[in-house]
Amino acid sequence: MTSSLIRGRPRRAAVHIRVRVAHAVLGAVLGAGWLVLPVMTVGGHDPVPQAAAGTVASAAAPQQGGTSTADLVLPLVAGAAAVLLAGYGYVRRTRRARTRTTPGLVSAHPPAPSPADTERQARAALVLADDCVRTSREELSFLPERSGEAEAEAEPVTHALQAAETELSAAFAIWRRYEQGVPEDPVARRQALVGVVGRCAEAGRRLDAGAAGLDRLRGLEGPGLGTALEVAEGRFRELTARTVAAQDTAIALHERYAPSAVGPVTGYVEQAKDRLVFATSRLNEARQATDAGEPERAAGLLRAAEGAVAQAGVLVGGVERLAAELREAAELVPAALTGGEAELAVARKGSTRSHLTTGELHARLAHADGVLAAVREELTGGPYDPLDALRRIARAAGRLDMGRTGVLDAAALLVARSSLAGAEEFVTVHRGAVGAEARARLAEAVRKLGAGDTDRADAASLEARELAERNVRAHGTPYVGTGTDSAGPPGADSAGLSGAVLGGILLATEQDAGPPASYGGPQTRGRHRLA
Repeated sequence: MTSSLIRGRPRRAAVHIRVRVAHAVLGAVLGAGWLVLPVMTVGGHDPVPQAAAGTVASAAAPQQGGTSTADLVLPLVAGAAAVLLAGYGYVRRTRRARTRTTPGLVSAHPPAPSPADTERQARAALVLADDCVRTSREELSFLPERSGEAEAEAEPVTHALQAAETELSAAFAIWRRYEQGVPEDPVARRQALVGVVGRCAEAGRRLDAGAAGLDRLRGLEGPGLGTALEVAEGRFRELTARTVAAQDTAIALHERYAPSAVGPVTGYVEQAKDRLVFATSRLNEARQATDAGEPERAAGLLRAAEGAVAQAGVLVGGVERLAAELREAAELVPAALTGGEAELAVARKGSTRSHLTTGELHARLAHADGVLAAVREELTGGPYDPLDALRRIARAAGRLDMGRTGVLDAAALLVARSSLAGAEEFVTVHRGAVGAEARARLAEAVRKLGAGDTDRADAASLEARELAERNVRAHGTPYVGTGTDSAGPPGADSAGLSGAVLGGILLATEQDAGPPASYGGPQTRGRHRLA
């Protein structure tokens, strides 16, 4: 907040400048008057009083015919001095304005931000709004099951989240078009960025408005704290058991499929364990704070634990999801091969469904033949990647421009959903490091899949995952280790702290990683504190 002292400086500076200018102008006017006065006197015909006889009269006699040298020189000197003083004052003020380090006059028309500055602002707004939406969605999942009147009480909070999601989706769509060069006019492009920032601000405002309603529903700093702790502890115990099973599943996947098939969830079980370690510590501290009569601190600790439990669920669920999709894909590959061969046979007969030239069609037929042959060889050659095999078959058949139908459509849909889910999971549990570009590609993949464009949805999802992984590698791990060996505060219990910051569970705004993220926009998401 600007102090009254700083706010008053521009006004006083303006007053001083006006006084100095008035002094300079007054001096110039007086000097000019002094110059003009003798000339006016010389031309006058007023009678001159008769001088007294004698010595005095004789001394005054020579002046009656014109002005003396002193009458002309003295006004000239005064005028020159006034001009010099005004010039000196102007130069001095100019130098002070250029070199001052304290606030001075504030321009009524500050310079417009450069396109690069506006782009950075739009990127930051997208990341912030997306984080707020994701965190708000996570906290809503911890509301107990409601029905009837209780369910109606939760509707405003749910509607606020849905409205924020709509605004954010529109902002990502505008940003994606901007990245693609649309519009081309510089002024219109700047307006597009302003639109992105405005949409993100509206999303945050909706969530800020709903935060108080959610606090009333949950009652974390009152009678609802005990119920919320029980819900979080129940989900924690459930996830602990699922994590053990997921570890066995991950081992089985590595034995059965190629490394590329299991790559999307490599390390997920270890990360889930890390989140659960963090959740264990925070849940225990929340219980202790509750028993000590510190409800505000207990609420902050509970929110940190809930965020970790939610992300552990995403990580474990990712392993379970991929295992089911790989099984489904492996069962579908033989049928997809048969469907691909049927598409090739129709294309070789010169079907009128294709709009390709004869040369283009023959080249793509040869490519499709090679793809099908390679997949057949992989089926008999040992562990392979069923989802990637389906992707290659569906894309090769799609390039024939015949229009995919039946099993090939089902194969393309399975692949697109799998890659989209994998990218979504990765961004969710690493959102403390993921930038705007990866999130924009992910939003584009959602739009494409909703429109039925499975190939582009799959491509956008893969690009989003690649960009997000690049962001995480560049981000590093700022809170590694425990105790005094960590980058956090000396002596702090930082078990799982690095993952909590990387996942956006804690807002990295302070030395100790900051408060836990909660339902809300930029103004309210950090309202709960850990201490």
